[in-house]
Amino acid sequence: MTTTFPTSLSPSRTNDFLTCPLLYRFRTIDNLPETPTPAALRGTLVHRALENLFGCEPQQRTVQEAYALLEAAFADLEQTQPDHAKILAVDAVSPAAILKPALPLLETYFQLEDPQRLEPHEREMGVSANLGSDFVIRGFVDRVDRAPDGAIRIVDYKTGRAPAANFESKAMFQMRFYALIWWRMTNEIPAMLQLIYLGSGDILRYEPDEADLRGTERKILAIREAIRQAGARGEFRATPSRLCDWCSFSECCPAFGGSVPDLPDPATWSSGRPITIGEAG
Repeated sequence: MTTTFPTSLSPSRTNDFLTCPLLYRFRTIDNLPETPTPAALRGTLVHRALENLFGCEPQQRTVQEAYALLEAAFADLEQTQPDHAKILAVDAVSPAAILKPALPLLETYFQLEDPQRLEPHEREMGVSANLGSDFVIRGFVDRVDRAPDGAIRIVDYKTGRAPAANFESKAMFQMRFYALIWWRMTNEIPAMLQLIYLGSGDILRYEPDEADLRGTERKILAIREAIRQAGARGEFRATPSRLCDWCSFSECCPAFGGSVPDLPDPATWSSGRPITIGEAG
């Protein structure tokens, strides 16, 4: 292991460490295989449908077209990742039945925004920025809008429900993370950060300023240092919580009587597998 580990962080991997350092280790250092849940797969398909919706002419951006794009995204999944498609098909016998739980999410989107009146500056944009010579922050932004006056709005779709008021700041940390990257990339501070919760029909908005983004940078660097120290000690502890019910690694977790595998050779450690579209959604 080099003294600079980790060399990069995304919002997802940062959240993993804050949630449970052992979860971060399993995903980033051990690279243990993980089977996606049906909800996560449907979320990815919804993200893909909304991305492709904005590739249509404005007048074609209808809920019916979004349904068709969802079906096309599933057909592509069947071709490229048949094992994942089978996860969705366990309790259903037709594509229509498989995708039925995702349709209300698209319907909710059209209740919250009129895509015929929007023309995104970017869609599913990979972004990254250096915070020093040996550390990169990175991620995928669902949508970037640019107003006529040049103001930037960063938009993220969530297929779950909006958090309770006392958890909104935690949810918005991901967006401040993206805003920091955008600022470092372009020297522009986004005017608006917007989280669209398709599961509950809510929109959270936040207007960042330079103090916010400098504070976010300090927090990310502090998390990176905490990860570096955990790696130097070879100690990534489990942090049991209600989120354990959805964890894929309980068989390897001491909190559930599992046996943690030996740490891989530090020379093989990376900063984690690439994140995918819709992963944080």
